[in-house]
Amino acid sequence: MTVWVLGDQLTRRHGPVANCQDDPILMIEARAFARRLPYHPHKLALVFSAMRHFRDRCREAGRRVHYYRAKTFREGLETHFDSHPDDDLKLMRPAGGGADRLRSLATDCGGQLTIVGNDRFCCSRDRFDAWADGRDGYRHEDFYRFMRRETGHLMDEGDPVGGEWNYDEDNRETPPDDWVPPEPPEFEPDETTREVIDWVRETFDGGYDEAPYGGSWANPAQFQWPVTREQALRALEDFCANRLATFGPYQDAMREDSWAMSHSLLSSSLNLGLLHPREVIERAIQTYENGNAPLNSVEGFVRQVLGWREFMRHVYRRERDEFSQANQLDATEPLPDFFWTGETDMVCLNDVIQGVRRRGYAHHIERLMVLSNFATTFGIDPQALNRWFHATFVDAYHWVTTPNVVGMGTFASDALSTKPYVASSNYVDRMSDYCGSCPYYKTKTVGENACPFNALYWDFLGRNEDRLRSNHRMGLVYSHWDDKDEAEREGIRERAGNIRRAARQGDL
Repeated sequence: MTVWVLGDQLTRRHGPVANCQDDPILMIEARAFARRLPYHPHKLALVFSAMRHFRDRCREAGRRVHYYRAKTFREGLETHFDSHPDDDLKLMRPAGGGADRLRSLATDCGGQLTIVGNDRFCCSRDRFDAWADGRDGYRHEDFYRFMRRETGHLMDEGDPVGGEWNYDEDNRETPPDDWVPPEPPEFEPDETTREVIDWVRETFDGGYDEAPYGGSWANPAQFQWPVTREQALRALEDFCANRLATFGPYQDAMREDSWAMSHSLLSSSLNLGLLHPREVIERAIQTYENGNAPLNSVEGFVRQVLGWREFMRHVYRRERDEFSQANQLDATEPLPDFFWTGETDMVCLNDVIQGVRRRGYAHHIERLMVLSNFATTFGIDPQALNRWFHATFVDAYHWVTTPNVVGMGTFASDALSTKPYVASSNYVDRMSDYCGSCPYYKTKTVGENACPFNALYWDFLGRNEDRLRSNHRMGLVYSHWDDKDEAEREGIRERAGNIRRAARQGDL
């Protein structure tokens, strides 16, 4: 028996690697898999470096590791079975699905594959299905409270600690002008990581110099993501010591001078398997219990990890086929080139996209209320936007991006969300400092240099009135739409059309 470890299952404390300690390990670097999309160079460097470090740690611990660098998984499996005929493989169930395909592939290559449960999450498949079956749709708040009760996290004799389930009202502040963002941790690439960075540059089209769609990509010197468990634990401790206290109130805020704000920056480590969500949650709660972080910050963080992350994974698992084709608002606009180049005068979009280009990251409000908000109101094909998210973010996997982008960010499916998350410039202005330096006027909807978000927002409501007006959560915004006469509406449609033409021509 050999344990097959995928590139996002890098844990020696959970799954078959932990449970079958006398069995050898199989790992395959598949170049073709990495070419499916124009992945961010830092994403490729992160995954392959983390895999090689995991291999080395396992070998140092006395485990035998069969490590193949191949064009495809098939080629890697064939090479393995040539050397180890009739070997039986055991694999932790992939987080995003595809177990049947891998089982068939192993059989075709001459071996057998047994799939075992994935215990890198807090909520099992069976537990979620028991909660979800028979319900009228998925509601995150209900699931989150269910998980709090199930795990006992932030609970006190059956009641939520502090008397409230969430503290959203305390977590929508913008920092004062004199607030100095805490510096995020940096991890100097070691020899293995530097070798991977050089290999990525040489092997994959575009590399660090040119993205497939134009413009300069990231500098390898800027790579700073944890690639080992030791580094991931340091990142967790740094977050709890330096940023967790202010995470809550400022979690929805955006500033030009801080790409990280007070966010944990742990998503890539969690998604690779370097950290388990349970230990991350417990360490955050310990920080609260020690008096070093307020309840609203810790509860907000726990809700992201215990609630939203687990929720997205299982909703994707159950609704994957629905999400793969979803486009209920019939959005057909192609993705503008500036999503790849960052070349737009809109300061909010420019700053967020340039951050993604530099380091493969943007925090959740930038993803939802800048990137997805623009795409939804503009009318961009949700599947095209999802492919872009999947390609450009270091923490992106299908189970992560698809429900967040297709199910929530663009409202392409109502399997997850009950309303679209769209907003005018008012939201961006309230939660950021972008508008102050932007050449577009936040207070104007039509006319020269009017903020594109304003006309696009109202045009979106008008274009989708038949689909959205009956939504009980949209009543207030449509009452404002009703206040606009036909001349004003025509001006909005004209301005929105001009914005789309400018974006297509690279002149927005």
